[in-house]
Amino acid sequence: MLMKLFIHESSIFVAKPRAIKTRERRQLLLALRSYRRSLASKPSEQSAINGSIHYLLVATHPSTTPLTPTMSTKLRVSYFYHPEVGHFYYGPSHPMKPHRLKLAHHLVLSYGLYKKMECYHPHPASQGELSKFHSEDYVSFLSRITPDNLRQFSTQMQKFNAGDMTDCPVFDGLFEFAQLYTGASIDGAIKLNNSETDIAINWSGGLHHAKKSEASGFCYINDIVLAILELLKVHARVLYIDIDVHHGDGVEEAFYCTDRVMTFSLHKYGDFFPGTGHIKDVGAKEGTGYSVNAPLTSGMTDKAYEDIFNFFPACYCDFSV
Repeated sequence: MLMKLFIHESSIFVAKPRAIKTRERRQLLLALRSYRRSLASKPSEQSAINGSIHYLLVATHPSTTPLTPTMSTKLRVSYFYHPEVGHFYYGPSHPMKPHRLKLAHHLVLSYGLYKKMECYHPHPASQGELSKFHSEDYVSFLSRITPDNLRQFSTQMQKFNAGDMTDCPVFDGLFEFAQLYTGASIDGAIKLNNSETDIAINWSGGLHHAKKSEASGFCYINDIVLAILELLKVHARVLYIDIDVHHGDGVEEAFYCTDRVMTFSLHKYGDFFPGTGHIKDVGAKEGTGYSVNAPLTSGMTDKAYEDIFNFFPACYCDFSV
């Protein structure tokens, strides 16, 4: 059965990814070169694609058959939103604005989209749930630090890459914020595992830069990794497609050595955060061939982006189980 999980303006499909072959990677490289040649001939044509879209995930159950949505297929959609998630503040001039989540929710209400979905109030993820991927000392640090006790944690802040000297500041309610967006992603994965929904939406999720013991790129807890781990309890494999402008380094790193999760990231590459995601980064050990990167440069056109995006599943994914 095909299932999708949309997290932070993205989605999750159920599929059976296989390792990519050298010939297919060469074809992807040729597609990237073709797009770069098109930039040279049409430098003024800019893309409407932006960095607000994060990822698409796909998981496969060994005993299910794929569902191809048709006009007659009515997919069940679950929407996860916590009313407090938009009340947190990273600080003045910081580009991360959780308040936008509340604005997005108001659009869902104003356009009556909630009538088309099952709406859920997600649970805050517990420390135990967060520790299924993140180290216990890191989770403990996040749970205890506040703007009022920074001096007590100066060594740990440096160790875990948090604080005013980084892009991951310590703000009021930091840990609660992480618990809320992560709980929503886990709840979505559980709904999918139980076959209680076909599409799960969590606009607050998708913090793909967080590492096992390190905050990075405005991200403290990697809800994507935790959602994938939940899906893997039931499904054979998960395909993760990251279409954010930044490379999905935290998710790739977490599953770099396994063949149960394939990661595919289309991102801007070069002198651009986080600086990872080269086309030659292919995974390691059992995961060799299960990390796929499409590094792009400025000036990407809609047509070129669409061609590269569509090229990937056609070559690398066997949706039969």
